[in-house]
Amino acid sequence: MVKIPKVTRRKAIYLGGTTLATTLLTGWLRHPKSLKAYAARKGLLYGSAAAYSKLSENQEFARRFIEECAILTPENDLKWHKIHPKPNDYDFSRGDWLAEFAKRHKLKMRGHTLVWHQSIPKWLKETANPQNAESILKEHIMTVAGHYQGLIHSWDVVNEAIEVRDGHPLGLRKSPWFQWLGKDYIDIAFRVAAEADPHALLFYNDYDLDYDIPHQNAKREAVLNLLRSLKEQGTPIHGLGIQAHLSGPETRFNAEKLKQFLADVASLDLKIMVTEMDVYDRGLPYDYEKRDRRIAEVYEMYLNTVLEEPNVIGVLTWGLSDRYTWLSKHRPRNDKAPVRPLPLDREFKPKLAWESIANSFASST
Repeated sequence: MVKIPKVTRRKAIYLGGTTLATTLLTGWLRHPKSLKAYAARKGLLYGSAAAYSKLSENQEFARRFIEECAILTPENDLKWHKIHPKPNDYDFSRGDWLAEFAKRHKLKMRGHTLVWHQSIPKWLKETANPQNAESILKEHIMTVAGHYQGLIHSWDVVNEAIEVRDGHPLGLRKSPWFQWLGKDYIDIAFRVAAEADPHALLFYNDYDLDYDIPHQNAKREAVLNLLRSLKEQGTPIHGLGIQAHLSGPETRFNAEKLKQFLADVASLDLKIMVTEMDVYDRGLPYDYEKRDRRIAEVYEMYLNTVLEEPNVIGVLTWGLSDRYTWLSKHRPRNDKAPVRPLPLDREFKPKLAWESIANSFASST
């Protein structure tokens, strides 16, 4: 059973008329549950990203992951540079270990990701061109998705194909894949993935879709237009992954705009998953209590909005514990204090963020 930290001295958290109610916290203390249990009661999946190296080396972390999560995203272990490091070489060792871990502990598994501009290995950059890129792309997807056929709940087939600041009229990122194949690479990737793993859900995944700021407003519109275009041409796409890398200091959140975007996505008969959620704390006070309170508020505010959309089927955080978070390296605090963006602390104990996520699941309709 999970050991729950004392919360009796904490004041209720208020935000926008909602509260982490005393009655809920009292019931939670009497009957501690996992986040996956709270989610399952609402027909949702809760899970997290985790790396082979951490799950295989730290038994306590693996135990807590199994307790809290119903679905696993391999953090980097299925990305191209890891799994296809040389032209004729595939390394499935880490992915296979994770697939067996998921199967053994009755977890679902996501596939992340088949096409992403940041995971292109050196050999591919040196050899790909407009003449051979399509065959290379198809061969990679058929091999990787085919290898895990029947083991994957959902694939992030294409990751982060929109970048409105690149200046393309459709908002497309001028990535190597775009330069080699034009916009058709997205449709190609989905069609090959559907052939290779016909029972998996196929998602487009992206970030910066969360706040009411000019860049993100434009990006939501571009993503929606991309999804409409894919549906119109019969691309076998089943859902949108919203990464939800959120900011603790950011206040420009517009619940109505986000709900309308989600409704527009759902109107295309697409499922929605929050795929990489965390809340970075750079810019928040050093004081842990104040920091944790604000991070908890952000989780609850965001999830209370997103979970109103019936087509949302799951929520995954990008990491479960503050001990293992990409933000330690990529968004460190200026005061050098350890970052605290995730549901569990560095000792794998639940924090206020855990409570907020549980509360959002419990109160969702």
